[in-house]
Amino acid sequence: MEAAVTEYQKLQASFQTAVEARQQLDSQLRENEQVAKEFGKLKDDNQVYKLIGPVLVKQDQVEAKTNVEKRIEFIKGEIERVETQIKDLTEKTEKKKVEIVALQTKAQQQAAGSASSQGAPAISA
Repeated sequence: MEAAVTEYQKLQASFQTAVEARQQLDSQLRENEQVAKEFGKLKDDNQVYKLIGPVLVKQDQVEAKTNVEKRIEFIKGEIERVETQIKDLTEKTEKKKVEIVALQTKAQQQAAGSASSQGAPAISA
């Protein structure tokens, strides 16, 4: 039963990590969608700069828009992957929880059976 509980705890930790990754991806998606929205407001003659370290570097507007669109698509793909992972971990966690409950029930039945076979009164809740 200890092994099942340990595995359950590992599954819960993996689930938490996946949920945190999903939240971070949501944040990145919102940020990039906001950038894309701002790009939509630009005129063709507006300058676009990219922050590289401490320096602003001039960037082609079309290239910048394309990069943001590609980043949005990549993030959406990652969100789908993480959601699938979360679903899988949820299913595994539920199965492990059922397994643990079954092991606990079996252990309680064995303890009650051995107590009653020794002539001790069985305690019921």
